[in-house]
Amino acid sequence: MIEKKDLKIVFFGTPEFAVESLDKLYTEGYNIAAVVTMPDKPAGRGHKMLHSAVKEYALEKGLPLLQPVKLKDEEFVGELRRINADLFIVIAFRMLPEVVWTMPRLGTFNLHASLLPKYRGAAPINWAVMNGEKETGVTTFFLKHEIDTGDIIRQERIAIGAGENVGSVHDRLMHLGAELTADTVAHILAGDLKPVSQDKLLKGAEAIPAPKIFKETCRIDWNRTATELHNFVRGLSPYPCAWTELRASEGCDDELLATLKIGEARIYNQHPKEGAVPGTVSYLRLGKMIITCGDGSELEIMRLQPSGKKMMDTAEFCRGFRIPTGDDGKDTALKVE
Repeated sequence: MIEKKDLKIVFFGTPEFAVESLDKLYTEGYNIAAVVTMPDKPAGRGHKMLHSAVKEYALEKGLPLLQPVKLKDEEFVGELRRINADLFIVIAFRMLPEVVWTMPRLGTFNLHASLLPKYRGAAPINWAVMNGEKETGVTTFFLKHEIDTGDIIRQERIAIGAGENVGSVHDRLMHLGAELTADTVAHILAGDLKPVSQDKLLKGAEAIPAPKIFKETCRIDWNRTATELHNFVRGLSPYPCAWTELRASEGCDDELLATLKIGEARIYNQHPKEGAVPGTVSYLRLGKMIITCGDGSELEIMRLQPSGKKMMDTAEFCRGFRIPTGDDGKDTALKVE
């Protein structure tokens, strides 16, 4: 059996989620022969070059660092060949070309933040919470041509709390993933793996996708039920956040009053009401924001963020918000859409 210090590993990763696993391997004495991360990119008004979280860690520990622009670049591929690593580990990185992932003799494995074959794609934690799943987990699998489809090595599960948001699930999976990564390497060293085909687990069913999330993905559709929208908000909080537009529904030419990110919500009333209009806003004068959903159920907004301002309690927003009035001096009806 190979000793930890003799197993040459190249680690591929970018965000904080990957750092936890890299740190676990490093502190347990594994030989990190190189770290590969994304190139620096300009950020902010001053265009200061931003380093990835993985790069920051590699620099702190003095680990050899590679930042290729193109993963098929001959110079980069040549550097990897010269390292002659035994194993590649990929966590929250770009899709590797075949010339790279087939290189090490013990293969290349990925840590994915879902219970594959469920939630293949770029945003598995978000979609699991958005879809109201009661559990999720982490999976290690060997890379193959199609993304997130390789044979499963190991999995660990956790329950998702009924009111838990994607931020807390992310952090728990980050720590669990680090343990699973180290466990997977240990089993690779021991040579006692029994990988399982994802096709066997699917048994003819379709895998659940978890595509990349864009701004329009996060827009709230008030025709959905309060339960669905509660999960939707949780699955996008604290980042990138579900959002909606607050408008005057009559008398003001459908005026846009505010664009709001929704940081937290709760189900106010699950019982459908006949004749209720989805998107109707109530109780702002009382420091609350209750919104009618698609089946007449209601969602209460607990925290929100108007454009250009900080996240705040709804009561604070209501104190500073001026409700438009009509010619009769009465409050204009409000809606979100």
